[in-house]
Amino acid sequence: MVRGFYDPPTGSIQYVVADPATRHCAIIDPVLDFDEKSGAVSTANADALLDYLDTEGLSLQWILDTHPHADHLSAAHYLKGRTGAPTAIGERIVDVQKLWKTIYNWPGFPADGSQWDRIFADGEEFLIGEMPVRVLFSPGHTLASIAYLTGDAAFIHDTLFMPDSGTARADFPGGDAGRLWRSIQAILALPEQTRLFTGHDYRPEGRPPRWESTVCEQKAANTHIVKCRSEAEFVALREARDRTLPMPRLILHALQVNINGGRLPEPEANGQRYLKFPLDALKACGV
Repeated sequence: MVRGFYDPPTGSIQYVVADPATRHCAIIDPVLDFDEKSGAVSTANADALLDYLDTEGLSLQWILDTHPHADHLSAAHYLKGRTGAPTAIGERIVDVQKLWKTIYNWPGFPADGSQWDRIFADGEEFLIGEMPVRVLFSPGHTLASIAYLTGDAAFIHDTLFMPDSGTARADFPGGDAGRLWRSIQAILALPEQTRLFTGHDYRPEGRPPRWESTVCEQKAANTHIVKCRSEAEFVALREARDRTLPMPRLILHALQVNINGGRLPEPEANGQRYLKFPLDALKACGV
């Protein structure tokens, strides 16, 4: 059982995936609402997820991140505080933490993945209710990206978008278009009717938001995949497109929260929380 929740300001999709036999479920990639103009933080998205769980009689077993997001703040820590459910992410999060720890000049930050209750290795399995879930390391968009595979469903985050939108960018610090191509090939090697649930939809030409496709559909119609017969062709296409894209408007806000498991900065002596902005950091990284 899969239910997607679309967040229009960021184009993000949050998922609840449930075992119909036990009514246990996981939340994948929850969004913490943030308005960068006012600095206001709220929990409307996360609370809507909890309301859905209550309505459907679902018991939250996991709060899962696929990667540290650059376009929204994670609500994982908030949801853990509300429910007690454990949080998890891929083990290569430590590589992203080390990279951004330097960018933010954050010497005391523990870049060891300890901000999550569990960090998954490639190929590791766990359960949602009685459903086995396998972790697939799928880097390229970030150093740490993983997909979650269970039954006929794969939660593939920022790798493939809907066929009319192509693929995810690979130009963030630590990103790599060649690695993204290889991750996509591993996803396309899944059974043809595997349902693929993507992490974003930017509604090309204003169409309604969509987030579910199949391996078969992606092979036949993905606007980037059908143009590329080799990794080299894909890298050239992806890098050319990335050079035209602005940075996500929340990247410098989001990463300092998301590499910390969704925790907001601690209040200072005056009781106020502050986000920290490194000036020209992305330019220095070659982005």
